[in-house]
Amino acid sequence: MPALSEAAARDLDAKDPLPTSRAQFHVPPANGCETAYFAGNSLGLQPIATRAALDAELADWARLGVEGHREAERPWVSYHEFLRDPAARLVGARPAEVVMMNSLTVNLHLMMVSFYRPTPERHAILIEDTAFPSDSYAVRSQAAFHGYDPDEAVIRLSPRPGESTLRSEDVAAWLAEHGHRVALVLLGGVNYYSGELLDIPAITRAGHAAGAIVGWDLAHAAGNVPLRLHDWGVDWAAWCTYKYLNSGPGAIAGTFVHERHLADRSRPKLAGWWSTDPAVRFRMHPAVTPVDTADSWQLSNPPILAMAPVRASLEMFDAVGMEALRAKSIRLTGYLETLLDETCADRPIEVLTPRDPDRRGAQLSVRLHGLDADAVSDALRTRHGVVADARRPDVIRLAPVPMYSTFHDCWRAAIALAEVTSSAGS
Repeated sequence: MPALSEAAARDLDAKDPLPTSRAQFHVPPANGCETAYFAGNSLGLQPIATRAALDAELADWARLGVEGHREAERPWVSYHEFLRDPAARLVGARPAEVVMMNSLTVNLHLMMVSFYRPTPERHAILIEDTAFPSDSYAVRSQAAFHGYDPDEAVIRLSPRPGESTLRSEDVAAWLAEHGHRVALVLLGGVNYYSGELLDIPAITRAGHAAGAIVGWDLAHAAGNVPLRLHDWGVDWAAWCTYKYLNSGPGAIAGTFVHERHLADRSRPKLAGWWSTDPAVRFRMHPAVTPVDTADSWQLSNPPILAMAPVRASLEMFDAVGMEALRAKSIRLTGYLETLLDETCADRPIEVLTPRDPDRRGAQLSVRLHGLDADAVSDALRTRHGVVADARRPDVIRLAPVPMYSTFHDCWRAAIALAEVTSSAGS
């Protein structure tokens, strides 16, 4: 099949309308060549620009000491401002609606302090049954904190019998029938396990029609698919930056709050020094002077050495643009899907991710019938230089990230998986 040959894959790379940015990343070596890296949905590769961004702040610290807060090339006291506009462009927000701070689960909790306001009649939290465990832990702990039984208050929606992914229309239909009990909808925009992209605007509309607040965990959506959070009317959202946004392990996360909530003084918030109006911050008042931006959810001064890699990454996304990246993501994922269908047709594997490109991000999740996911993942890496992560007991995730993945990487992954799954039982 010449169209599925290695030469054909290299030809696709040469002719693609969006050349790869791979040369701008450190790609780990494997067996004398570069890794075919498909784990960017877990931890993105390091941009080469990251070191220079960190070195600049270290140099200012060495040169200025405490005066770097105001005299650094990028003053530390307002460093988070350098991330605001590119982060807003990334998620389709207005600048005042976005702030980069903390880590994802911390931000989920801060948002729920303000937006999960349960009553005896309406206290349910709706999540997907395959929500990332951290989200599940967070909502259960919030329900318990408010005095409700998590097993009753947290409702987990499952796919239809015999299906592997949750249909957006089923979420909307459930809300239309049962939403009067729901205080908060909190779903993953792109499901970490299956790679399914939910219909964020449709579900948001359905949640609002039911009288619920609608928040989104965009850990696997930010930097993966185009977002229009302001236009879609999302109440709030949070995301991390170490996956598709390539900002490093445990990197600073992001938060969105729709502008209709920014001046609402009735919503409770936890507060810290950076919650107050910066114009009066150093007057050391005992009470917060509110600001009508997402900054009012900040607590502490920004961690500069953690924010510098995020700034470097966001500059890369600004330079390329999410629409171009999404178009290439669809081409790469579609090509990988075709390769798996052909090369693994007689192997004990099944793609769980929706076949419709509009219902998935840059990920194909593969179920390995009768095979151990850890063993297959280890064999892919050690024997073929293909890095894909395992979700026990029997799923591996392949994420062709358009910033640095190539069609040739996809070819290597498919050929490797065919070989590994053929010999795994022998």
